[in-house]
Amino acid sequence: MTTITNYELFEVPPRWLFLRLETSDGVVGWGEPVVEGRAHTVRGAVEELIETYLLGEDPTRIEDHWQAMYRGGFYRGGPVLMSAIAGIDQALWDIKGKQFGAPVYELLGGPVRDRVRIYQWVGGDRPADVGEAAAAKVDAGFTALKMNATAELRRVDTPEAVAEAVERLGEVRERVGPAVDIGVDFHGRVSKPMAKRLASALEPHEPFFIEEPVLPGHNDALPEIAARTSTPIATGERMYSRWDFKQIFENGAVDVIQPDLSHAGGITEVKKIAAMAEAYDVAMAPHCPLGPIALASCLQVDAVAPNALIQEQSLDIHYNEGNDVLDYLVDPSVFDYDEGFVELPDGPGLGVEIDADYVRERAEQAVDWHNPVWRHDDGSVAEW
Repeated sequence: MTTITNYELFEVPPRWLFLRLETSDGVVGWGEPVVEGRAHTVRGAVEELIETYLLGEDPTRIEDHWQAMYRGGFYRGGPVLMSAIAGIDQALWDIKGKQFGAPVYELLGGPVRDRVRIYQWVGGDRPADVGEAAAAKVDAGFTALKMNATAELRRVDTPEAVAEAVERLGEVRERVGPAVDIGVDFHGRVSKPMAKRLASALEPHEPFFIEEPVLPGHNDALPEIAARTSTPIATGERMYSRWDFKQIFENGAVDVIQPDLSHAGGITEVKKIAAMAEAYDVAMAPHCPLGPIALASCLQVDAVAPNALIQEQSLDIHYNEGNDVLDYLVDPSVFDYDEGFVELPDGPGLGVEIDADYVRERAEQAVDWHNPVWRHDDGSVAEW
């Protein structure tokens, strides 16, 4: 019987954690288990799961391993455990695909599409110069963009703050025209009263969706926000299992879910979340401001989910300082973008070949990325 015999973890720039999982017959699978800004913490969780459970096990029993890692520790859920499970799950699927000589999506029932639409980030955390950046990305062939709505906001902010957000989106809409989709990310940094005001105020510029209008702890407010706008509501990047998504499916307020393949239990779990969403007529656009392994994992689920709408990817995103998505790949052309789409990777497993020597070289660099702590003008902590 083939067993899992060894693993390595690599913290690499700009803010990623890669897992290399090896079997007794020499097959290698890669995963990306990370919480941005908490890589050291997730690393410890991955080591604990592998050392106490996975070493010596048959790598092919992916569902059983998922259940054991999730349910076997009594305490469950949350970003750290689910991200650790996610990266291990990705690596197990990569191994299984390589064992069968097929892309993971073929093992999940086969593709329902030939390519996946993607969107490109413009602006930054405090969005600026978005019009020019948006026009440049559209000229480069992208047909969908995403931008942050605002910088930090007070719990109840001024008409000027709302007007500035509207002006920024209006500038982008004017530059790119009505044929380009523009997602607007509230990033959980907006309070309920401001989310209601912004959702209504931005609507004339027809956003593709408004993302995470409130923090997941306030998902009970989503029906009220949705009632004030015809703009689709998207959320889910900080929700980590199908049980976390139950409420928003049942209250009917969300139109697009955004589970993260490196945070929400990996391929095994996100495929189930996507199927739940389909039953509620909800689309899926996986969250992925991460590296190439996470993106490859997203595309495997996008390939088989009928309700997959569009895919986030982090090429040139403002977080990627020092290294970018394509740097760690032997063949970067696997993610060539054409007219705003990427073809399904057709290689075995996750369909990407990681440059292990380059990963080891970059892992020797000090990586200590943490998101900034923002403060309001009165000194109190603001949502980032």
